[in-house]
Amino acid sequence: MEKNIFKKCLVPFIVLLLVGSNFISVSANHDSENKVKLNLTDEHRNEIKNIFFDLKISLFMKLARFPSISACIINDNQVIWSKGYGYYDLKNKKEATSDTIYIIASITKTIVGTALMQLWEQELFDLDEDVNNYLPFSLRNPNFPDEPITFRMLLSHTSSLNVNKRNEYYWINNSEDPPFDFFPMPYLEEFLIPGGKYYHEDIWSNTHKPGERARYANVGFDIISYLVEIISGEPFLLYCQHQIFDPLEMYNTSFNLSTLNIDNVALPYYTYLGKYYQINELTFIYGDDTPPYPYWKMRAYPAGGLYTSIDDLSHFLIAHMNDGIYEDTRILEKETVDLMHTIQPNNELGYGFAWMEYPISEKYSATGHGGDIVGVDTWMLFIPSEEIGVIYFANGNPAYGLLTSDIGFIIVQFLLYSLFRKGGLPSRSFLKTIYNPRSSFLNIDTIE
Repeated sequence: MEKNIFKKCLVPFIVLLLVGSNFISVSANHDSENKVKLNLTDEHRNEIKNIFFDLKISLFMKLARFPSISACIINDNQVIWSKGYGYYDLKNKKEATSDTIYIIASITKTIVGTALMQLWEQELFDLDEDVNNYLPFSLRNPNFPDEPITFRMLLSHTSSLNVNKRNEYYWINNSEDPPFDFFPMPYLEEFLIPGGKYYHEDIWSNTHKPGERARYANVGFDIISYLVEIISGEPFLLYCQHQIFDPLEMYNTSFNLSTLNIDNVALPYYTYLGKYYQINELTFIYGDDTPPYPYWKMRAYPAGGLYTSIDDLSHFLIAHMNDGIYEDTRILEKETVDLMHTIQPNNELGYGFAWMEYPISEKYSATGHGGDIVGVDTWMLFIPSEEIGVIYFANGNPAYGLLTSDIGFIIVQFLLYSLFRKGGLPSRSFLKTIYNPRSSFLNIDTIE
C-alpha cells in the first residue's frame, strides 16, 4: 500500500519537474522585451540554463538513488558537453568526472558485435551460416535439434536461447579477472549441452525454434566472443584491444580490472532502506552468492563485463554515428554500420546486430544499448536523423531497492530525454510515450 501511494505521488511530481524545467528554459528566452528588462546577455542566459539543468540532473540522481553519474552529449560527431555528478566512491568522497571508469554492463555487447562484424567484412563467414561450422561442439536447441543456429540469430537474440537470470551464471569466479582457464571452454559446452555440469533445460526455448522469436540471452554474446577468437585466431581480449580499443584511443577501457587505475573506478552501490551498500556487502540478500569483491568481475564478461569511461566510449559511439569512422580511423564500413542498426526479422525486441532501437519521443527513436545490473545503470544512444548521441553511466540502479521498476524506468526516461534536449533535440510530446509498453526497455538485463 505504501509503495502504491509513493508511486502515485512521485509520478505527477516528476512530470511537473520536467514541465517546469522546460517552462523555465522557455521563459528565459521569452522575447526581446523581457531580455532588455532583465538585462541578460547570451552568456547569462546560458549560465541560468546550465544551473537549472544541473539541478534537474541532481534531482533525478536523488530520486533514482544514484551516488554518481557521468554523462556526455555528442552532436555532429564531437562531444559538445560532458560532466560528472556526485561521488563514485562514497566513503572517500571521490567526485565523478568524464574520466571516471564504470563497468558498463550490457553496452559491452555493442563492442562484441562490432568485433564479429569486422571479421564478417573480411568475408570469413556468412551471416546465415551455421555456427557449428566453426565451433568445436554442436550448438543446437535440444527441442529443435534439426534447426541450425546462425551468426545472424546470435547477433539479434533470435537463436532460441532463453533469458538467464541464474546468479551462478554471472558470478562464478568473481574474485578473478578474465581471461579464465575454464572460459570459453569447457564452460560453454558444459552450460549449453544437455548433461553438462552447468546445464539446465530452461536455457533453451521449448516453444519457438531458432529464428522465430527474439529472447534476450546473455550467453549468446559469450558464444559470439568465442567465435571472434576462433575465426580471428587471436584471444578475444587481445582482439578487442588491437582492433577496437587501441585504434579508437580508448586507453582507459578493459575487460581486465587489474589493468586499470583502480582509484578511478566507480564502486557499484545497492540502496536498501535508505542506506548504500557495496555489492560485497549484500549477504542479507544473496547469501552464498554474494560477490566477494566490491567491484564486478563477472564470469559473463563478454555479455556485460567491460570497464570504460564516457570519454573513451564516446570515441566508439562517434564511430558508429559517423559511418564507422572516429577522426581518421575507420573500424567498420558504412554498409556494415547500417546493417548493425537495422532491426532484424521476427524481433519484437527491436534488435539489430548488438544494437537496439528505443523510442525517445513521439517522433524520435534512438539506436544503442543499455546496461542494467546491481549497482549499475548505463546508457549509450544516438538519434541518426539528428546526429545527437548521449551516454550516461551511474553506479546505482533504480530497479533495485525500494523504488518500483516502473518509477525507476520513468526517471531514466526523463534523464535520457533531458540529455537529448540539451543536445539540441526538438521537444516532441515525450509524455505520450512514457507509459507505452514498447518503450519499457523490457527489463532485459536484470540479474536477480
